Amino acid sequence: MNLFTVFLISSIIFAFGLYYLLADKLKLPTLATSKAALSLSRQSIFKTKRLDTIILEISTKVSFLIHLNDYKKRKLSATLKSAGIVLPPEIWLTRCYVKFAGLLLLIIPTLMLFPIMTPIILFLAIRQLFTELKSADMIALKRRNEIERELPRFVSTVSEELRNTRNVLEILKGYLDSAKPIFRKELEITIADMNSGSHEIALTRFNTRVGSTMLSQVVRGLQAVLRGDDGVVYFELLSHDFDQFELQQLKLDAAKIPPKVNKCTGAVFLCFILLIFLILGMQIVQAYSAFNM
Repeated sequence: MNLFTVFLISSIIFAFGLYYLLADKLKLPTLATSKAALSLSRQSIFKTKRLDTIILEISTKVSFLIHLNDYKKRKLSATLKSAGIVLPPEIWLTRCYVKFAGLLLLIIPTLMLFPIMTPIILFLAIRQLFTELKSADMIALKRRNEIERELPRFVSTVSEELRNTRNVLEILKGYLDSAKPIFRKELEITIADMNSGSHEIALTRFNTRVGSTMLSQVVRGLQAVLRGDDGVVYFELLSHDFDQFELQQLKLDAAKIPPKVNKCTGAVFLCFILLIFLILGMQIVQAYSAFNM
């Protein structure tokens, strides 16, 4: 073991020891407590890793360095809310930059051991930064698409239920059992909000969290029912429009299948050609060896 390795290991051990001493003196929460809080804030089924907890703690301490104007702060807050990320915008941005800085630190040992790998580490760090900055938008878009794909079935159910009852809360509760996980989670939040306050405000918050134009039409119809409108004809027309949207989505999904099949077919054909060349090569090598003997 060379001197550099000993120095590196000693520095890591010293840093961890210093961290725990300062954490005890400053009465900071333990990693287990922070990990539990992060798991609750994520609203996700995935387990929180210890590294994520450490990154979040560092981000919280240095988040004062990030300054956002009112417009960017409101926009990012809405995106994080749509993505189900319960973090302030400044802390979330700081978290992205902390991950970027952590990857940049890998350049130091790389320069000493494998200098030729330095540009690759730098490229991966920059790529990871842009990926993290776009991750909230991608999560929000995925959640919105999942909810919009379920809206045709939901609207059809509402149009049928309105023939028997005008109770919007009971209609939402009745749909819970057949809803998919993402939409069910939003419905549960909305139902709890409706039980504790105004029904119309709860539906407005539901629309704001998702940020979907299709859902806005549904919410307007439900709010109209709460005000005393019939709503049956409105939801029947809306169901027809949403069925057309669902049909278009199915056509788009079907159009994406042939390119995937062509890629698999091309890969199989390439493997077949390589296998033929491998067999021919082995035969040529065996014939050449027999000729030399």
